[in-house]
Amino acid sequence: MSIVVTGATGQLGSLVVEGLLREVPADQVAAVVRDAAKAAPLAARGVELRIADYDTPDTFSEVFNDGDVVLLISSPDAGRRLPQHQAVIDAAKEAGVARLVYTGVLGGPNADFALADDHKGTEQAILDSGLTWTFLRNGWYSENYTAQIPTQLEHGVVGSAGDGKIGSATREDYAEAAVAVLTGSGHENRSYELSGDRAFTLAEYAAELSRQSGEDVAYTDVPPDTLKAILTGAGVPDAFADVLVDVDVSAIAKGLLQGGSGDLARLIGRPTTPISQSISDALQR
Repeated sequence: MSIVVTGATGQLGSLVVEGLLREVPADQVAAVVRDAAKAAPLAARGVELRIADYDTPDTFSEVFNDGDVVLLISSPDAGRRLPQHQAVIDAAKEAGVARLVYTGVLGGPNADFALADDHKGTEQAILDSGLTWTFLRNGWYSENYTAQIPTQLEHGVVGSAGDGKIGSATREDYAEAAVAVLTGSGHENRSYELSGDRAFTLAEYAAELSRQSGEDVAYTDVPPDTLKAILTGAGVPDAFADVLVDVDVSAIAKGLLQGGSGDLARLIGRPTTPISQSISDALQR
């Protein structure tokens, strides 16, 4: 039996693999990757590489073994990922894996915004498969904002989220939760609503960035059409800009990404990383 991580060289997957290597021997970890050369450092540490590509469903036919515990990290291809995920689910069922863990979105079936559609469809496909499952419904990543700090310092924070609150956490927080579920017991057929301990508005985020940077950073709430124009003007593809605008308008503004269940802190056994710490870390890079 192996613990198998799909998307193992991605931003979240690489953190999960690192976490697993702190908890279990390397020969119990398998990394599903598209590019063996990119994952060569993992192989050198004793991690088994299994080569497959979301866009080539047949490549998953021999990736899993009977008894594996599999983490399906959602594909980054919004709008295309449901068939990609279905290929993984079908292969996992055929192989007889012990459990399929999936990284979905906060709110699960109650997440009423466009970005959640593929996640809801994937959860239903897993339920329909008859596999033993665990759903990790991740909230927003703090890095979605802190990665933009250089631009925010120059132009301010812009969005269409109003006074909606965001219960974000770091990728490291979410990765630790995945490791806990993959290596622990009692998680069968359970879902977890994962979010940061303390939610914040974008105005509060801007104020904290101002405090730490010493710069005057304000949050400007703009109409959705204006936000889309800003995003596309910065090079964001048109379709993805629509998704980001919808997250602000249909999710954050309506409180759907506020969270507050406490599941994430309980799984990782510590408080989640506050946005103030994420801002501090980003400013020091």
